[in-house]
Amino acid sequence: MLRQKLQADQIAALKSGDKDKLSVLRFVIAQVKNKEIEKKSDLDDEEALVVLKKFAKELKESIDAFEKGNRPDLVAANKKQLEIISQYLPAEMSDADLKKEIDKIVSDNKAVFDQNPKAIIGICMKALKAKADPGRIMAILSAYGNH
Repeated sequence: MLRQKLQADQIAALKSGDKDKLSVLRFVIAQVKNKEIEKKSDLDDEEALVVLKKFAKELKESIDAFEKGNRPDLVAANKKQLEIISQYLPAEMSDADLKKEIDKIVSDNKAVFDQNPKAIIGICMKALKAKADPGRIMAILSAYGNH
C-alpha cells in the first residue's frame, strides 16, 4: 500500500516536473527495492516504513552535521528532502501521550523494572518504535532513572 503510494506520487512528480520530490521518491523506492531483493520478497507497509524512517534519521543527522559545518545550502536541501519524506511517515504521538504509554509499560512490567531498570528500555522500544522517535523514548526513560 505504502509502496504503491510512493510509486503513484513518483509518477505525479514526474508529470508535474517537481524534480526535488521526484529525486527523493526515486531514491526511497530504490531503497525499498533493495530491501526486497535482500529479503527475497515484497515488503509490507511496516517494513517499508522502517526504510523511510531510516532515511529520515539519516537526513536529520546530515542536517545537524551541515549546520555544525556552516553549510546552509546543504542544510536547506536536506530539510526539503526531510519534508518530502515526512509526508509518508505516520504522525508521532505527543510527549504527554508518549509519557502515558511509557508509564503504562513500566507499571505493567513492574517486576522487570524493579529487578533491572535497563530491561524496560527494550520493552518500550519494541512497543513504541512505530509511534515515536527512539531518541524521544530514551529521553523520557532517562527521567525514570532520576525518580
